Amino acid sequence: MSQRQHPQTKPSTQRVTVLGSTGSIGTSTLDVIGRHPDRYSVHALTAHTSKESLLAQCLTHRPAVAVLDDEADAAWLRQELRRAGLPTEVNAGPEALCEVARDASVDCVMAAIVGAAGLLPALAAAEAGKRVLLANKEALVMSGALFMDAVSHSGATLLPIDSEHNAIYQCLPAEHRGGLARHGISQLLLTASGGPFRTWSQADINNVTPEQACAHPNWSMGRKISVDSATMMNKGLELIEACWLFDATPEQIQVVVHPQSVIHSMAAYHDGSVIAQLGNPDMRTPIAYGLAWPERIDAGVETLDLFQVARLDFEAPDEVRFPCLGLAREAMQQGGMAPVVLNAANEIAVDAFLQRQLRFTAIGQLVAEILSRPYEGRVDSLESVLATDQWARQQALELVTRWSA
Repeated sequence: MSQRQHPQTKPSTQRVTVLGSTGSIGTSTLDVIGRHPDRYSVHALTAHTSKESLLAQCLTHRPAVAVLDDEADAAWLRQELRRAGLPTEVNAGPEALCEVARDASVDCVMAAIVGAAGLLPALAAAEAGKRVLLANKEALVMSGALFMDAVSHSGATLLPIDSEHNAIYQCLPAEHRGGLARHGISQLLLTASGGPFRTWSQADINNVTPEQACAHPNWSMGRKISVDSATMMNKGLELIEACWLFDATPEQIQVVVHPQSVIHSMAAYHDGSVIAQLGNPDMRTPIAYGLAWPERIDAGVETLDLFQVARLDFEAPDEVRFPCLGLAREAMQQGGMAPVVLNAANEIAVDAFLQRQLRFTAIGQLVAEILSRPYEGRVDSLESVLATDQWARQQALELVTRWSA
């Protein structure tokens, strides 16, 4: 991974592709870009099915290319943009996503597509040597070794955008590859809000509804990531991601529940120092850091008022009520395809919960069951990763059908 070396000279205006532009990270990215029209221009915007939202973004940011998942949606958007007099090229499908990620005219790619669908275009950007702003956890959870090899071989610059990983990145020395101990770091402290059910009893958690799970106390996020936060699977995926980003073992990462979400994460050093990054819970801060690094720019975020915060609380996570965190740690310790299976099973389970086919507590139970089944394969090719991903999804879908009958 290219670490904090000054990037090659770029044109005065950086051209940015935003993968997943209509989601919460994507819209925040466009907000930051819109504050600095002299520094950034939008090359491409992509969305899954939110064609109306993508149209509005195209009218505002006038990208060269727009991409949707379905050709019928793309045809509709193409017609609306022509009617508005915009020459934006509109394409559809997974390969079109990869094309705008690797386009030679693009300097920076925000990888913000949620779930496994974001893996291929994020990997395409890494292979093309772009500045990759990684907000898609699954790229590293599913293909950590492949992704990091692509970054190394292409000379890409990889900057984490998850608030926790971005915070750790800011707390570490300029060069920290080769293992944490080598640089005097004893532990990474990954903070977690604890989600909306942190203080709930096990009995109450059994009856959680999708609406309750999607109401995060501190962050504005999409439905899938909100449920992951509520189960603490999100923190488990972040633990796996942190291992790849920072050459860490699962044992070197401690999850700390911090309900205020003011300290975004910390690094502990052998001399007893603990360095933390603090700020208001607003994703525009890490997004602006990634866009402007190694400089700093205005993100539109208010400076943290410590007098208003008044207190900072910390507690250990409860892996009995929230077993998904432990499952993720075990998957990373096991290595190989285990994180791929974990992620795939979780995506199916969360979708089933949101469709009211599974109870909230059944999410972790389903993931544990699929992880316990024998599976083969090594993370030595993208094809093998995707094959295992599909196997785990099919296994999980069959289990959902059986459990919801």
